[in-house]
Amino acid sequence: MKNWRHNIASKITIVGAGNVGAACAQRIAERGCADIVLVDIVNGLPQGKALDILESAPLLNFDSHLIGTNSYDETANSDVIIITSGLGRKPGMTRDDLLLANMKIVTGVIHNVMSYSPDPIIIMVTNPVDAMTYLALHTSRLARNRVFGLSGVLDSARLSRFIADELEVPVENVSSLVMGEHGKNMVIIPRLTTVSGIPLTKILAPEAIDRLVARTLKGGAEIVGLLKTGSAFYAPSAAAARMAEAVILDKQEVLPCAAYLDGEYGIKGTVIGVPVKLGRNGIEQIIELELTPEEGQALAGSAEAVKELVRAMKLGSEEG
Repeated sequence: MKNWRHNIASKITIVGAGNVGAACAQRIAERGCADIVLVDIVNGLPQGKALDILESAPLLNFDSHLIGTNSYDETANSDVIIITSGLGRKPGMTRDDLLLANMKIVTGVIHNVMSYSPDPIIIMVTNPVDAMTYLALHTSRLARNRVFGLSGVLDSARLSRFIADELEVPVENVSSLVMGEHGKNMVIIPRLTTVSGIPLTKILAPEAIDRLVARTLKGGAEIVGLLKTGSAFYAPSAAAARMAEAVILDKQEVLPCAAYLDGEYGIKGTVIGVPVKLGRNGIEQIIELELTPEEGQALAGSAEAVKELVRAMKLGSEEG
């Protein structure tokens, strides 16, 4: 990777040059925080998309360098690896329907990237993301702080957008927190969502909150239904780029991510979405919030749903 034109020292590999992977590459490049390798098995696809993004640099004034490749050789010594490769959702499909097909793809990707980058931070985007994050941790044998997945960052962004529209306020005034599985078992706690510091439960009627929560639960499916031949990629790529930037720039930013729990929240031996502090070492801290018994039960139920997916993969030990 040529760095003679700039002082960028960090390197991010994105595996999968489809809509999510390519959009993520573009967002990271425009941030200028890392050089990027875009990998895909389709000949010409990553090369063409990387070149197209690179040619926008003079218009957007970024110095990140990108290359597209069908080989993992160019990924050597990556600081962060973002995995987006796998089958996408189609209308009528759940994230869980993708489990076994994407399990095979992700396992192969992990073996390949680890051959060239023995101690990276891995950010999982491929669905079902909680189970795929567990699979990545199991396969890579990395420490649990170095492997985490896209979940609550995206779900919280969707909820924040819906709330801002409902209340007709700037989206920057809204702070949302979504925990649990990235899917139908996500755990949305309205009292932990605020608008300019005011709990949502003090601003919106319960009926309105329930409506926004229901839309968030089906946020991905709504987009799949509208597109008909694809799934969401603008918001997921923005979420993955935000997570990668927090690591590369050591921002110590608190974001809800799919993380392996070892007793936190009373949950052990699975991956589930919880707030974490992200920095140069990946997950620097798992933030444990005080939940009500009902909220804790909902989170435990969500964790059990992920455990069922993990059992279906038949990996052996479920202790990661």
